[in-house]
Amino acid sequence: MPKEKILEYYLNEVPYGGTVYGIEVASKTYFNKKALDLSLAEAAYLAAIPQAPSTLSPYGKNRDKLEARKNLVLSRMLQLKFITKEEYDRAKSEVVAFSPRTATGITAPHFVFFIKDYLEEKYGPQIIEFGGLKVTTTLDAGLQAKAEEYVKEGALQNEKDWNGKNAGLVAIDPKTGQILTMVGSRDYFDKEIDGNFNIATANRQPGSSFKPFIYATAFNKGFTQDTVLFDLPTEFQTTCDPYGKALPGKNQADCYMPSNYDGKFRGPRKLRDALAQSINVPAVKLFYLSGLSDSLKTAEEMGISTLGDIGRYGLTLVIGGGEVSLLDMTSAYGVFANNGIRNPYTGILKVEDLKGRVLEEFRTSEREVLPKNTSLLISDILSDNNARIPTFGANSPLNIPGRTVAAKTGTTNSNKDAWTIGYTPTIVVGVWAGNNDNTPMKKGGAALAGPIWNKFMNEALSVLPNESFEQPDLAVDPNLKPILRGIWQGGETFSVDKISGKLATPLTPPESAEERAITNVHTILYWVDRDDITGPPPANPSSNPQFSHWEIPVQNWWARNGGNYSIITSSQKPSMIDDVHTSSSKPKVAILEPNDIASYSPEQKISLKISSSGLFPLQKIDIFINDVYMETVESPFYFSFTPSELANLKENNEIKIVSYDTAYNRGETTAKFEVR
Repeated sequence: MPKEKILEYYLNEVPYGGTVYGIEVASKTYFNKKALDLSLAEAAYLAAIPQAPSTLSPYGKNRDKLEARKNLVLSRMLQLKFITKEEYDRAKSEVVAFSPRTATGITAPHFVFFIKDYLEEKYGPQIIEFGGLKVTTTLDAGLQAKAEEYVKEGALQNEKDWNGKNAGLVAIDPKTGQILTMVGSRDYFDKEIDGNFNIATANRQPGSSFKPFIYATAFNKGFTQDTVLFDLPTEFQTTCDPYGKALPGKNQADCYMPSNYDGKFRGPRKLRDALAQSINVPAVKLFYLSGLSDSLKTAEEMGISTLGDIGRYGLTLVIGGGEVSLLDMTSAYGVFANNGIRNPYTGILKVEDLKGRVLEEFRTSEREVLPKNTSLLISDILSDNNARIPTFGANSPLNIPGRTVAAKTGTTNSNKDAWTIGYTPTIVVGVWAGNNDNTPMKKGGAALAGPIWNKFMNEALSVLPNESFEQPDLAVDPNLKPILRGIWQGGETFSVDKISGKLATPLTPPESAEERAITNVHTILYWVDRDDITGPPPANPSSNPQFSHWEIPVQNWWARNGGNYSIITSSQKPSMIDDVHTSSSKPKVAILEPNDIASYSPEQKISLKISSSGLFPLQKIDIFINDVYMETVESPFYFSFTPSELANLKENNEIKIVSYDTAYNRGETTAKFEVR
């Protein structure tokens, strides 16, 4: 067969991406003209595509690779003297307009090509085009249709209201990592917004939605939800003075004094409130204290794959200075949703070849990357609607009535990106809104991405189990240094019994004890060594290059506001110890009925009778039968029960009374009783 005929067959059958086969179909699809009428540049594009039709498709996300391959074709033609230097220059610089993709009934196009790219990379283009593969994916068709509807509806509204033309949405099952929905734009076939570009896999700056990774790192190191950081104007660049002015010979543009979303500063703030309300200055401080390397490691282990070179980043990373994908962010938040267990995202359940042989099949590959209690604490904070009210209001798009849902927003500089990511134990949903070309919008965060997220989350939760988060263990080690426990007024504390006014002892009940700090207000760097968070305070705090930049604003704030707080000196520390709460002052209760003298029938109604004595009147009692809590009662302490109604009834039983007097002293007594 002559070479010309071989070439003819090849050109008539070679794949050009998707369902496009043959040069004539490709020419009409991509340029709406016959192959005979192609320009040199257009022909070079088509010559480039067959090497990797899915990867190099003009409708895919790799236009830069297609451009490079087209230029290679032209370069070889010049080398082989098929074209002149003038023709080469003209074709290389020609701006070619591809025809907009026409709707062909394809379902979930961004997801389809995401899967196709994965398959081509793993199995090669030949098997993809000619191997007859059967691919079963994780997509939920019903949720996908709703996601596409809400994204388009929301993006069109955003374009009208806020100049934000595009949006994307990803939903993942955190218990498996399976992708349930993927919407890469408001309309795959909308050329005006470059709709075929998959924003779900593109790298964008995440704004404050990156903060939970920093807080998780901090909680792992010993910070607590009650730890207080000062939200004050703070200069973080050490080549600038504490007031934000560059030092002599230094560049003013290097100075970094972040503000909050509303331009206000709030003074001392607990980490719980700072995260829930997305306050920037405490987050930047916490990032410095937690360490850049460790914080990035946390993010990477949770699923963020694009921040490898830590040398590129500074403290701005905590409020979105790096670039991440919506897919990675949604997957990483799945770790919080799944109690610290990571399931890598996947879109494939099974791949079979032409003969039905299974080439790959989904299997869980879960791994614990975060302590469970840290995940539960982050979820507890992000689902606390009351905690975020000062920033978002009571009825923001982050609130799903009747459901416990954790959520976080993000907005980048000049409102170029708006994010909302939220989750329950059964689904995690991420939404991005903005413009592909980085055109700034009029607003960000919850205003643009929030309504889309809210509509879809409501839709998804209507068909998913109503599963709530476990409660985290919020107990704090009393031996932890005061600043980490939320006491910012000073590092030396003492506990006072509020009833006697004397020093508390181990017998002083928590309800009656009050910890007080001898007033000595400083920045946290005065009390905490960032290399040993829970260890002793630094011997020389000023050796930290950030110390004066943090300390001066705190001292200035305290000079203005100290009069609003109680000042406690060392002379106010009591010298005598609590004599109200002693072993002899515990309430003494005797159980008169039931008792071990009588014998009771199962259907007999038994009324509790007690007698009591002590220094203070009895306030309440807790009643247990066979170690099962029954009820708490107050004076006149009436309680009765019928033995047959007890789930744990025995022949020989025990009733226990835990008693509390009005001074919070606690006593305990038991009695036996027999049921025939």
